Amino acid sequence: MDWLNTLFSIQSSIQAIVIVAIICGVGLWLGKVKLGGISLGIAFVFFFGIFVGSLHLEIDPMMLDYCETFGLVLFVYVLGLDVGPNFFGSLRSEGASLNLWSLAVIFIGTLMAVGLSWLTAIPMSDMIGVLCGATTNTPALGAAQQALEHAGVGGGRAALATAVTYPLGVLGVILAMMFIRKFFVKPDDLKLRHEGEEDHTFVGQYVVVNPALDGKELSQIAHATPAKFIVSRVWRDGQTMVPVAGTRLYKGDNVLVVTNKEAETAMELLFGQEVQKDWNKSKIDWNHIDANVESRTLVLTRAALNGRKLGQFHLRDAYGVNVSRITRGDFKLLATDNLRLQYGDHITVVGRPDALKHAEDFFGNSVKTLNEPNLSSIFIGMLLGLAIGVLPISVPGMESPIRLGTAGGPIVMGILVGALAPRFHVVSYTTRSASLMLRKLGLSLYLACLGLDAGKGFIDTVMRPEGLLWVGIGFALTLIPIVIVGVLALRTKKFDFGTICGILCGSMANPMALGYANDTLRGDTAAISYATVYPLGMFIRVIIAQVIVMFFAS
Repeated sequence: MDWLNTLFSIQSSIQAIVIVAIICGVGLWLGKVKLGGISLGIAFVFFFGIFVGSLHLEIDPMMLDYCETFGLVLFVYVLGLDVGPNFFGSLRSEGASLNLWSLAVIFIGTLMAVGLSWLTAIPMSDMIGVLCGATTNTPALGAAQQALEHAGVGGGRAALATAVTYPLGVLGVILAMMFIRKFFVKPDDLKLRHEGEEDHTFVGQYVVVNPALDGKELSQIAHATPAKFIVSRVWRDGQTMVPVAGTRLYKGDNVLVVTNKEAETAMELLFGQEVQKDWNKSKIDWNHIDANVESRTLVLTRAALNGRKLGQFHLRDAYGVNVSRITRGDFKLLATDNLRLQYGDHITVVGRPDALKHAEDFFGNSVKTLNEPNLSSIFIGMLLGLAIGVLPISVPGMESPIRLGTAGGPIVMGILVGALAPRFHVVSYTTRSASLMLRKLGLSLYLACLGLDAGKGFIDTVMRPEGLLWVGIGFALTLIPIVIVGVLALRTKKFDFGTICGILCGSMANPMALGYANDTLRGDTAAISYATVYPLGMFIRVIIAQVIVMFFAS
């Protein structure tokens, strides 16, 4: 049995891998079990780590610290990389409003934590752990622990406070949503008001009756109106044309126009008459509309085109094709000349079959190439993120500078790389499956090590009055801000209940509660608003955790 002793008892790199693998494997498996329709998912890795830690099964502290840090950095960087391409765009649209409600949840909870620390005489070094557990925000705990170490205060009790408050932090968000729905939600609030907002384009058919357009070239018409649009087909005398910039329109022409949703009315005013036909249904066979014109979706896999503006290529003149829209992740974008292409974009191209073949060669369209994850950009980005994380940032009124740390630095770099890399012709694309796997791997490693470390004194802490006080305060920090903001947002009548649930789950960094919302509500508005507020909310919590430690912990 010496081999068993080698695997579990003798501290080594092998023993560390074995224990962490067991915690992750069993935790992820148990996380799929549903009780009352609720499963904890990846969060169960944390709880199982606490259980293993309570058995006094320890690994080498250096190995534990390395594995925990690597997992956290990998998770937050890839998360930032994934949301980066649409992050700033969402902030400019309705995302700004969604994030303001999310920030309200965060600041109410933070003020409550500071006030309760003063009222109950709980040290802020402990209260920050209670707050992180109540908001199920493990990256913020990582930032707080680093700040506590810089302040000369151990972060062990903060992790312990997170461990005992985390379970009700998970359930508290779900209970708050159930409470709001029971007492405040009306049937009209359950109707979807923003379904499909990820599609920013509108397709319409118009008859040219405006005499000012008769005989004018498309390029002249486009320059004469501020609205952005693309004419992908022209029907004239029973013939179908793929128009180019010099194509002239005449009265009676039928045109198929792709534009932004807000420009629908402007298009009717421009061309004169809209044909009452729905071209925006998800199941339209575009290739059976015209015998000689096809619509094809091509994938940009030619690295040399990454970050270049679409208008630079003059595709209408060079190949006789029109690019009508571009799908980037879950977003459909109007293919304007100023739109910068990104590696992995799905490009909808309209033209004749021979012309489409040339366009396909131009864009690459190699699905095999696309399926290869770009790991080099991930490792380089993590390196730069860590460099940003240790960079001291001086804040007026604070004795010591703050740092973004291993949680804040990489997520900021991930967002910047995801959003700005194409402008510098750097390929940062990572496949969806690879991104999800790396995020789950990183978070699993982090939660396993975090739970293992916190489990040493978990049982003793919960059984003490101090532990019970932590649990009660944590539950209040979870429930009260969510109910207040949820009810106020509902009263505005601006959002449907699904969107509000996504805001609340995202502000609390609670994917488990999001799963509950998706299972009990129609549509995907909860998931959309969650993705919009999650990055900024988590970043703000990471910063707030360090600011609280710098100002109040001692």
